[in-house]
Amino acid sequence: QLQASGGGLVQAGGSLRLSCAASGRTFSNYAMGWFRQVPGKEREERGFVAGINWSGRSTYYADSVKGRFTISRDNAKSAVYLQMNSLRPEDTAVYYCATGRVTSTPTNSNGMDYWGKGTQVTVSS
Repeated sequence: QLQASGGGLVQAGGSLRLSCAASGRTFSNYAMGWFRQVPGKEREERGFVAGINWSGRSTYYADSVKGRFTISRDNAKSAVYLQMNSLRPEDTAVYYCATGRVTSTPTNSNGMDYWGKGTQVTVSS
């Protein structure tokens, strides 16, 4: 199971740190990803935000968040994080963490079989 937390309401230019706690499987063996779903979009249209490989040594970001967001993981705590800085109103969405039977760095939702409940991020202008 995956549980995302840390969302909230923040002004443009502010920061938030999302956390995702994993349980029930060998977390450290698999890659993780963060995705977001904006209002009015279907689940299948969740956008890729960031991915990290099993060891944490490799990361990949969507162009829209590159330089502002940082994904990291702590395998000892079975957790993955998303540090979000310089937030913009267009970052407003429900954010989801996901994992699957992949070890390499995710660049999209392929192979992401397990999804947690999302956490709402709202950025006001």
